[in-house]
Amino acid sequence: MAHLGSRRTRALTLPVGLALTASLGFLPTGAASAAPATAPADGPKLSYVVNTQGGAGTAGQVREAIERAGGTVVTAYDRIGVIVVHSQNPDFAKTVRRVRGVLSAGATRTNPIVPQATKDIGVDQPLTAEQERAAAAKATAGQDPMEPLQWDLPAIKADKAHQKSLGSRKVTVAVIDTGVDDTHPDLAPNFDRAASANCVSGAPDTTDGAWRPKAGESDHGTHVAGTIAAAKNGVGVTGVAPGVKVAGIKVGNPDGFFYTEAVVCGFVWAAEHGVDVTNNSYYTDPWMYNCKNDPDQGALVEAVARATRYAERRGAVNVAAAGNSAEDLAADTIEDSTSPNDTTTADRTVDPKQCPDIPTMLPGVVTVSATGAKGLKASYSNYGNGVIDVAAPGGDSTVYQTPEPPATSGLILSTLPGGAYGYKAGTSMASPHVAGVVALIKSKHPYASPAVVKALLTLEADAKACGAPYDIDGDGEVDAVCEGGRNHNGFYGAGVVDALDAVRW
Repeated sequence: MAHLGSRRTRALTLPVGLALTASLGFLPTGAASAAPATAPADGPKLSYVVNTQGGAGTAGQVREAIERAGGTVVTAYDRIGVIVVHSQNPDFAKTVRRVRGVLSAGATRTNPIVPQATKDIGVDQPLTAEQERAAAAKATAGQDPMEPLQWDLPAIKADKAHQKSLGSRKVTVAVIDTGVDDTHPDLAPNFDRAASANCVSGAPDTTDGAWRPKAGESDHGTHVAGTIAAAKNGVGVTGVAPGVKVAGIKVGNPDGFFYTEAVVCGFVWAAEHGVDVTNNSYYTDPWMYNCKNDPDQGALVEAVARATRYAERRGAVNVAAAGNSAEDLAADTIEDSTSPNDTTTADRTVDPKQCPDIPTMLPGVVTVSATGAKGLKASYSNYGNGVIDVAAPGGDSTVYQTPEPPATSGLILSTLPGGAYGYKAGTSMASPHVAGVVALIKSKHPYASPAVVKALLTLEADAKACGAPYDIDGDGEVDAVCEGGRNHNGFYGAGVVDALDAVRW
């Protein structure tokens, strides 16, 4: 099948024409061992996460051992027992794993830490002034000017939901992503500065505007934010929950990598700043799938899992994109030829049950597949019976799934930095639709726990059967196999999310 975008990029969005995009295992604790008096420092400077076990006293001992092993503590998240460290000792992880009180430790990257330079990523299919005028001419009373082009809103009944509720300003959705341009006229009215930060280094930076993408950096997070909460203000587009607040937590570095220390920081920051929902449209670099039996990758799984659990314990519902590789995440094996993506990739066969995509496949995280304008699984979307929780519009090739007029593109229209608007597609675009619906549920039920909110999300979803054999490109060959029944299956999970039910139940 010639689907568009055969592998998933770091941010789960497909570029122009559709491209820009587990149970937790514990590693054994080794015997206590003293680190050498003088640790070597002749290796590349790498970042590590060290996962501790025990109380504050243990954490203090581990910090001392880290220093003896040639490590420098960048920050420590004592609430979840994760320490972020830099070291040039080639044996740092191996040494620290032998320290009493250390559960696991691993390098978060395979490429040395170097000063990063921005690069011109560009904008995916920006909307022209002529297209904006044409859309505005078709807008009806109560619609924002470009809303006629947003086929995705009626696909989840968000247009009808807005007649009842726009969501509560007491609810905040954090976009853990590449940064959000809060100066955009459709985002500024709803932006939550107090819950925003830059976590790229692994420690939060709250300098004013630090959460914004710089010139030449990815516009991905700004697009995601607009889908969730673009204000219904007579300007541009409308979000799924245009009355809630949105925060930007920047975790993608200038080269577009989402490293573990940044992701951990993002979840902890969200947890401690009143965030009700987090949206995660990325996978944690450099491994698309992190194998728990690998000492480095297993430590990354442990660190991110601790962070997501902490955020949920503090009241947040974590929503994540399933990925754009058209892979069956419930398969016995998956071929991964893209990891590690920050140095030299190598072919490997992984068992997704033991090698999860993080945070997407972690317990408790809502995993979202993408649909197109005809309501079918998008050509690129990952799937998997028992893995996918719900589905939502992520866009697809207009050739495969053409929207009803007046919409003209099968992609998703949303905000871009600098006050602009444009189209993107990917499970990156599906996840924020779900985050918006979760925000509406939380607005309706402000005291509901994350477990109750997630239960309502799936109960209110519109069940969707697998349907006819899936031949999205019409070439006579089945492109993916949907397993499961009408009420829960590998393509759509419990169904397509329903914004109207979210505000009336």
